[in-house]
Amino acid sequence: MLTRFYRKVFELNGHPIVANTLRKFAQSSISKAFIPSFTRLYKLNLQEASREIHEYKSLHDLFTRELKTDIRPIANSPDAFISPCDSVLSVVNHLTTESIFLVKGQEYTVAELLGSKKAAEAYSGGQVLIFYLSPVDYHRVHVPIDAEVTDAYTLGKEAAPVNNLGLRYGLRPLTRNYRLVTNFKAAGYPFAHVMVGALNVNSIERTNTNRVVKRGDPYGYFSFGSTVVICVPKDAFSFTGKIGPVKMGEEIGKWQGVK
Repeated sequence: MLTRFYRKVFELNGHPIVANTLRKFAQSSISKAFIPSFTRLYKLNLQEASREIHEYKSLHDLFTRELKTDIRPIANSPDAFISPCDSVLSVVNHLTTESIFLVKGQEYTVAELLGSKKAAEAYSGGQVLIFYLSPVDYHRVHVPIDAEVTDAYTLGKEAAPVNNLGLRYGLRPLTRNYRLVTNFKAAGYPFAHVMVGALNVNSIERTNTNRVVKRGDPYGYFSFGSTVVICVPKDAFSFTGKIGPVKMGEEIGKWQGVK
């Protein structure tokens, strides 16, 4: 019965009314009783967590858990570009301002993702890195390389469904979902870091507002599941070629111009 309940939660979590209800429930003390079954169902590795299971006060508290110090080693090569989160990585190469890429079965352009064609021009010929987080993953997001924040803004007034409900009615999850776009500059090259909310306007929390950030620094977290998308320009990033499961801190490429 609980298995069916959790599956239904993740099927419907894009619906605004359902999302708000689920969010309130997950943050309530009542949800604490569901922690053991949720942990078993998704096989959460709480050996990595900074707290014991009985210390979590709600499902939301568990979902946004922090890890023990050094449990995710940060690649230390000066030019290493790391995965910002635990996720499944896919990559789209050779972008143009009009090229499209797939996220959760839908096609999108960089301009739609970032909110304007002008913003997308910097990534012509570059790559899009898509990091999909599942319920089992560690849901905190980190900085991929030493960089300076040039600006940050939000897009989307509500989170459209990211599942079959959304596809059925023709909604475009990335273009409709609330998202946090942060533009960085590292060694003279820009990159765009986009956290895409899966539930509602409160599903993304930015925890780092520093102008200068370091590789591996915490940046924010998701309430429930979502996606991180990073746009990199031509000739700035040399990808290792590894796609599929990645861990936060793992080197996924080299960044040009780093001394």
